[in-house]
Amino acid sequence: MLVDFNSLPEESRVWIYQSNRSFTDQELSEIKEKLNTFITNWTAHGSNLHSGYTIEYKRFIVLAINQSLTNATGCSIDASVHFIQQLENDYNVDLMDKMNVSYKQGQFVAHKSLLDFKQMAKDKAVSKNTIVFNNLVTNIAEFKENWEVPASESWHSRFLK
Repeated sequence: MLVDFNSLPEESRVWIYQSNRSFTDQELSEIKEKLNTFITNWTAHGSNLHSGYTIEYKRFIVLAINQSLTNATGCSIDASVHFIQQLENDYNVDLMDKMNVSYKQGQFVAHKSLLDFKQMAKDKAVSKNTIVFNNLVTNIAEFKENWEVPASESWHSRFLK
């Protein structure tokens, strides 16, 4: 069951998929239609999942489920992964690679491989104050509070000296 992302409770589980590039306005329109259809029909053992999504910075797809009503199951999570993989194929983007880092450069969002980010930290091209996206957050409360944080407050801090 598709619900407004902002109406979901703070403890709702989230999954964040970051794209290696920004989506165009046309792509965003199409992706939103596909997300609406997928989430409307997303179930766990025949029960509707009260879920929603948001797309941030034309780059991050965030899925959320109110698990206090219905828990996501292995099959329902697999279905979402297959859906995301289909988006990757449809738009020739990388959404599943966790070995990439996104961070802010002024008002823009940059995307680098983890190896490149480590090198940038070594070269002092990024600092402990660089705003990074912590895609390891697990619920909406963490998403709101700890998704966009200075690198010093994220797992990225291990690369900064």
